[in-house]
Amino acid sequence: MGKWTRRALITTGVVAGGGLIVGVALRPGHRTPKLAQYVEGEDETLVSAWVKIGADNQVTAIVPHSEMGQGAQTALSQMLADELDADWQTVSFMEAPPEDEYANWAVGKGFLMGDAQIPDALVPTVDGLFLQAVKAMHIQITGGSASVRATGVYGMRVAGAAAREMLIKAAADQWQVSASELTAENSYIVHAASGQRGEFAQFAQAAAQVTPSHTPTLKNPKDFKIMGQSVARLDIPAKVDGTAQFGIDAVLPGMKHAAIIGAPVFGAQVVNFDSSAAKQMAGVLDVISLDNAVAVVADGYWQAKQALQAVQVEWSKTGHENVSSETLFAQFEKDLQNARENGSAGEDVAVGDTAAAFAQADKVVEATYRVPFLAHTTMEPMNATAQVVDDQIEVWVGSQNPLGFRHEVADALGVDAANVTLHQHMMGGGFGRRATGDVAVQAARLAQATGVPVKLIWSREEDVRHDIYRPAVASQFRAAISADGEVLAWDNLFHEKHEPAEAPVIPYKVSAQRIAYTDSPTHVPFGPWRSVDHSQHGFFTEGFFDEVADAAGKDPYLLRRELLAGKPRHLAVLDLAAEKAGWGETLAAGKGRGISLQESFGSLVAQVVDVSVDAGAVSVDKVTCVVDCGFAVSPDGVAAQMESGIIYGLTAALYGNIEIKDGAVVQGNFHDYKSVRMDEAPEIETHIINSNSAWGGAGEPGTPGIAPALAGAVFQATGTRVRQLPLSNYDFSYQVVEPEEVI
Repeated sequence: MGKWTRRALITTGVVAGGGLIVGVALRPGHRTPKLAQYVEGEDETLVSAWVKIGADNQVTAIVPHSEMGQGAQTALSQMLADELDADWQTVSFMEAPPEDEYANWAVGKGFLMGDAQIPDALVPTVDGLFLQAVKAMHIQITGGSASVRATGVYGMRVAGAAAREMLIKAAADQWQVSASELTAENSYIVHAASGQRGEFAQFAQAAAQVTPSHTPTLKNPKDFKIMGQSVARLDIPAKVDGTAQFGIDAVLPGMKHAAIIGAPVFGAQVVNFDSSAAKQMAGVLDVISLDNAVAVVADGYWQAKQALQAVQVEWSKTGHENVSSETLFAQFEKDLQNARENGSAGEDVAVGDTAAAFAQADKVVEATYRVPFLAHTTMEPMNATAQVVDDQIEVWVGSQNPLGFRHEVADALGVDAANVTLHQHMMGGGFGRRATGDVAVQAARLAQATGVPVKLIWSREEDVRHDIYRPAVASQFRAAISADGEVLAWDNLFHEKHEPAEAPVIPYKVSAQRIAYTDSPTHVPFGPWRSVDHSQHGFFTEGFFDEVADAAGKDPYLLRRELLAGKPRHLAVLDLAAEKAGWGETLAAGKGRGISLQESFGSLVAQVVDVSVDAGAVSVDKVTCVVDCGFAVSPDGVAAQMESGIIYGLTAALYGNIEIKDGAVVQGNFHDYKSVRMDEAPEIETHIINSNSAWGGAGEPGTPGIAPALAGAVFQATGTRVRQLPLSNYDFSYQVVEPEEVI
């Protein structure tokens, strides 16, 4: 890594065109030309710099995260501006360029270090190490609900506070007063004793000579002026007036369009294809094999899509042609049984003597929970536009990891990453799907093969049948209960462990616990899906907990309270949800109410779901949600993310089911892979608790708890225990139970 110094890890940036750039965690090297070009508007490649102060006193937050509807870019700008003491009306943001130097070290630090206390003297070294690590992996990811809790906490707040200190020092030198006599207010430096005031821009050039601190003094939450406020989101105006550019909006001179079909069975390759009929169709330029897919390039997308139907493709055999959802779940059950019998399972949790607890139990509850594969189905279909001229490649795409995409394209086409320019756009949904650069690579290969710019658009059928899916999982549970209703032991064995590692861990105090896992690989490609493993285990653990409460003869809310003793933050969230939802009220026949509690991505979320069951149809009437994410930087934004996560999770719970038959995905569009529509959406009431605990995320924590709370409500209304999703596979056409028949 070479010789490191403090200045190598965090540096002042440069002045150019009358503006100030503040850099965070910069490596040694010749950065001045790059930064000057960026400030001057020439080749705007800004390296490791998160705040710009212009000659017009405008503040620009340079945000290393993508915009896909979540509003994180506004929240991050709030964090920087508040610590800087900038005038919010003069603040804007721009997305960081996909350059290795802009790899997001703060995300790595947040995930791996968490709330670990690092001595101030070591902070620069730690930040530098994370910078080198993420640069090597080309990480500029937006995901894991990490924008605020990682980049915001370790990057934007620090950069803003450091810039404020630099500006104050520069003003103190210029005015020949003590820095302690100066304050920053609304983008001005103020000397109250003399009445002097100067714009930030007045001190920009001098401030640029000051080495910023890795450990500046951060504000106490009671002093926040912008954080904690529901400011207007900075991305909304462009979305309303139509000037916002999404990936699918890219248009280039001479551009052609492409449609594509991938191998039906994952892993198959093109053996040969007959394109003679397709090439005779109007507007068709070429038909190209991409190894595991075939694409038609034509004047227009409709022409390409129609011609694609005329292409006859022979695919290679993979050995998975007889695989189905049924055979896969049989495989899962067998692998779980083998792991239990031969003791080969890995362990997440092993406390107490579970064998002894089960031996002395008055009652043992057992259940197996299952969830199917799920697709992402973002509203904007997968797309990318590419142009290849000699060895220079340009790509226009919406990406959750633009830096990673850039390197994926470079590797696939055998060029240096310096030869790839990636133009990042907004996304019509991501949910983890746009963290993988397959569509960008395909577009680049088509542009290279044809010699013209190509916009590749996946049809909805292609999107559903060639996703990177949330895994199908089976999870086996046992619980031991004493005669007086005490939960003695909790035993859980599941397969398909990914991340985060803590997803299957329960927050409840049970003295004997064993939570274990095994492998059961499939040929179906998997990838991150909103809330990742929490989305499966939230349903599993909270759903089974309701069964334990029922077997113990206790109210599911009250048993949760009982086993959360010593966890006041959890209790506060759970209690407020129960209170606001009217837990304990007598419900009419056909009505049900369920509750869940989830800890994920540093946040706590409790949800209460109210349902009605009429003539076999389940309707979700209301969801009461309480969230504690430590501190809500943008309360409206947090509430919107809870609503979004709930609807996304509700869609999965009610309808989500990717079925495998003959090795391939059966579903193909919204007619057979349904989403919750507007007329089905429940009332959602969100309450926010600012506990001022460590700050957590908001984009994903709303999703895991909706399925178990829904299942609990359905059980109360019908007496049917939901252990498999989706709910649409159940028949509730029988008479509902009376309220007094169930707890």
